[in-house]
Amino acid sequence: MADVSLKEITLMVVVVTACYWNSLSCGFVFDDVSAILDNKDLHPSTPLVNLFQNDFWGTPMSEERSHKSYRPLTVLTFRLNYLFSELNAVFYHLLNLILHALVCVVFLKVCKLFLDSQSSLVASLLFAVHPIHTEAVTGVVGRAELLSSIFFLAAFLSYTRSKGPDDTIVWTPIAVAVFLVAVATLCKEQGITVVGICCIYEVFIAQGYTLPVLWDTIMQILRGKGNIPYSVLQSLLKLIVLMFSTLLLVVIRVQVIQSQLPVFTRFDNPAAVSPTPTRQLTFNYLLPINAWLLLNPSELCCDWTMGTIPLVESLLDVRNLATLVFFCFLGSLIVFSVRYPGDSSKSVLMALCFIVLPFIPASNLFFPVGFVVAERVLYVPSMGFCILVAHGWRKLSSKSRLKKLSWICLVVVLFLHGLKTLHRNQDWESEYSLFMSALKVNKNNAKLWNNVGHALENEKSYERALKFFLQATHVQPDDIGAHMNVGRTYKNLDRAKEAEDSYMIAKSLMPQVIPGRKYAARVAPNHLNVYINLANLIRANESRLEEADQLYRQAISMRPDFKQAYISRGELLLKMNKPIQAKEAYLRALELDELNADLWYNLAIVFIELKDPAEALKNFNQALELNPNHKLALFNSALLMQESGDARLRPEAKKRLLTYIEEEPQDANGYFNLGMLAMDDKKDAEAEAWMKKAIKLQAGFRSALFNLALLYSQGDKELMALPVLEELLHYYPDHIKGLILKGDILMNQKKDISGARKCFEKILEIDPNNVQGKHNLCVVYFEEQDLLKAEKCLVETLALAPHEEYIQRHLSIVRSKILTLNASGQSTLPAGGITAVEEEKKTPFENLKGKETVQKAISSVNNNVNKGQSKKQLDNNNTGKETKKKSTKEIKDIEKKRVAALKRLEEIERILNGE
Repeated sequence: MADVSLKEITLMVVVVTACYWNSLSCGFVFDDVSAILDNKDLHPSTPLVNLFQNDFWGTPMSEERSHKSYRPLTVLTFRLNYLFSELNAVFYHLLNLILHALVCVVFLKVCKLFLDSQSSLVASLLFAVHPIHTEAVTGVVGRAELLSSIFFLAAFLSYTRSKGPDDTIVWTPIAVAVFLVAVATLCKEQGITVVGICCIYEVFIAQGYTLPVLWDTIMQILRGKGNIPYSVLQSLLKLIVLMFSTLLLVVIRVQVIQSQLPVFTRFDNPAAVSPTPTRQLTFNYLLPINAWLLLNPSELCCDWTMGTIPLVESLLDVRNLATLVFFCFLGSLIVFSVRYPGDSSKSVLMALCFIVLPFIPASNLFFPVGFVVAERVLYVPSMGFCILVAHGWRKLSSKSRLKKLSWICLVVVLFLHGLKTLHRNQDWESEYSLFMSALKVNKNNAKLWNNVGHALENEKSYERALKFFLQATHVQPDDIGAHMNVGRTYKNLDRAKEAEDSYMIAKSLMPQVIPGRKYAARVAPNHLNVYINLANLIRANESRLEEADQLYRQAISMRPDFKQAYISRGELLLKMNKPIQAKEAYLRALELDELNADLWYNLAIVFIELKDPAEALKNFNQALELNPNHKLALFNSALLMQESGDARLRPEAKKRLLTYIEEEPQDANGYFNLGMLAMDDKKDAEAEAWMKKAIKLQAGFRSALFNLALLYSQGDKELMALPVLEELLHYYPDHIKGLILKGDILMNQKKDISGARKCFEKILEIDPNNVQGKHNLCVVYFEEQDLLKAEKCLVETLALAPHEEYIQRHLSIVRSKILTLNASGQSTLPAGGITAVEEEKKTPFENLKGKETVQKAISSVNNNVNKGQSKKQLDNNNTGKETKKKSTKEIKDIEKKRVAALKRLEEIERILNGE
């Protein structure tokens, strides 16, 4: 067996790099989105065992919506990429490039088993530059092909070493080969087909049989005319081991998919649900289509589903001629390779093995697959094609008359293929460029029109997206997904009536329920989302909530394990003030997916509605156990701890908020609530820093501005509070608590009675029945020595709040003052000033101006929606507004202030009474 030289390895690496260097600038497109961006199995927080329980896309294998594609080792490499570079696409593409170069080197070594060094190099170069490989190399999900191919080829190379001297069996290479087959299969399912290639190699290459000789040998043994040759016994033993190992792998694979084939619709693979003979004629016609793509990769398309290739519905269809020619050519090659001895026939035979056997799982001939044609599944079959071409080129170049021409043709083909590959990589730069390039090849595939629409939708270009979605409905009028896309886009454009009409069309296209037949198996699971989308649309109308609930229940009746229906219904039930039923809906969803952190979060919100904060906190904690970086759970659980008033919970609340701002560094609410915690802990400097950070991130942050001003006021920095209050009132001129605090500071610190008066008068313009503002205006009249006006004001205030004892006391004080002045013959009206004695006796009456009711504000973040799952936020108030509800701690603080106020009132009474 010839080794691969360093020069050849260098050449392979250089050629691959030259062809694929521009793939490094590509992003995550098409299937990469589901396999990489939306796949939680890549996250370090997900247990590794999940990789072996879920399919390639992160869906549990037990779920019907799973594609049953079991490739845990490929997903493991994605996870390693994520560990080192998270979602930086450059490193994902770089690893694919390296793996493709490695495949080319190993393939070169395999070629040298059947071809001379020169032909082997030609085959490897052609394989390295072939444009059909762009989907497997430039598309990140194509890594399954790359990894599987490496172990596929390694298993075959290992098996070729199983023949020792004197035709003895060397078991170690066989054991290694079986192990590598298992690894290849765990990268992609077609890896198991290498066993078939090993069997063909054993019989026709290692033992040197041709079909006629093999037939004669078998017949002689069956007739009892001769003993079984020792070499045949050894080969038979090796084949039995291989077949038994293969059978074991197949059994394990069937167990993994729980004996269920994936559910595909007629949109994915129209021929799979077509009657005889349309199904057979179409599937056989697809074989020459794939062969043509290998021979002439000029028009490549990322998606060959739906109407890309019209069905072959009649024997008279002219396309059947292509099928006939293909099978005739393939049959002649097979006959030549197995009938005649010699190196040429062996090369052709192994080329055919590499073409045919790895393609069988994707051929639709034995079981349906979810596509019509897929370029990436031709990655391994193209190896056989390249061996065949290189072998043919060697035959031509060996003739002196054609030698020069064959070399010219080879250089031209390699150059044009490399150029095409380089150009094709650019199509994979973005989803828009990829699907637009596909539409140039095929305009009859509604899925392509939809995908271009999705790409534009992601860019918020809804008007342009709508045109492509509408075109999809014209190309495929019965495409449920296309009508759903149209409805969603109309909704994004705030055209609710058109959106509802589109959803209703999609709903009318759904298959009708057939008694006794499982509905879910006859429709794509995502198509049931039409009920969810329609319900989500109409529930914006308060009068149609029951109608929306009926749609959710209809979806659940069709598919009892439809998790999203339970989630959406739970949210609706909360909106309908039915928290107990909402809890039941979420508990049912948790039975289907107990590892879903979002569901535990939603259940926590339900318990808040049920006034059960302890149970809510337990569910928040459960969500954080499953996803320690669940942002909403971090924030709202911290808020819940803070509102509990339990000082023991504050350190954990702070820890969670610090984690939250690491995840959301631009969200001012996180910093604001850290400031609130610091205020609770009497850490004024720390609270001031957090509040300023919140205000810097969000100009005009109402709650942060007010509480920063309050912090200054409570910390004897009243004058520093004034500019903050000015900023607050600039954004919110009607902020009553801000006006009260400003008036308090103006009167107490600035001695600006006129300014304070304006503040309190402004409050009464906003709310004439505001007791606090009215009372403080009375205090202004008292300060101005207008006792009669102060008395009248307090009488009016007492009428608004007849049970407020402090107002009654103040009224008594003012009346006592009036009586004292009248008795001494002094005027009770303001005389433009007060005497020195009066100034000395001036009381801190103004300290009662309602400060006890000024409380800290609590804000909440607006809720985000993840993958269609709505989550109700903890605080229904808008961001920046003070909460109306007071926590237990706040009520206690208010009472303390009220007690202090009463003590000050007693001091005032003593002074006024001359004690």
